[in-house]
Amino acid sequence: MTAPIHSIWLLAEPSDEAFLTGLVRELSQRFGTPFFAPHLTLRGDTEQPVAELERAIETAARHVEPFSEPVVCVEGSEAFFRSFYARFAICPALAALKRALDPESLDSFMPHVSLLYGPVEAAAKGEAISEIDKRLAGRPIRFDRIGVVTSGQDVPIADWRVVSSVRLGGAQSLHGTRPSFRGRPKA
Repeated sequence: MTAPIHSIWLLAEPSDEAFLTGLVRELSQRFGTPFFAPHLTLRGDTEQPVAELERAIETAARHVEPFSEPVVCVEGSEAFFRSFYARFAICPALAALKRALDPESLDSFMPHVSLLYGPVEAAAKGEAISEIDKRLAGRPIRFDRIGVVTSGQDVPIADWRVVSSVRLGGAQSLHGTRPSFRGRPKA
């Protein structure tokens, strides 16, 4: 039996999370792609035990206050999990969290919040990227929590769920307060 796979996500405060979820829903319905919870991955696909990950996020959260960072631009790629995303600069808060939670990958860190997963016809995707970039570029997104999430490249998207989370700036545990984020949205 293989160990469960988890990731560490940076999560937007509720109103920005709702805004980003609306964009993911809009694009998912428009292109028939998977629906998922918007997030900024700080560490992906680890078999490290949940208890260790929870201790790590609690420690990291104590040292970084909630912060806002503007979207630099909206871009796309051929990668399934980075097909269409809002890109962010590596600000001091993001660098500190990455350094604390996944220092081995700091050099390749490209902070982003994916807005669409999967392949989409190039011209239609390019048009959507341009449209969403006009709506998002320069818009600040406020991040206020870090979560340990059952998620990974080999975990079905419908099975992704937040196991626990902590608030930035005080490490107040939010265990069990976030619902599972499953499946496609209702039309």
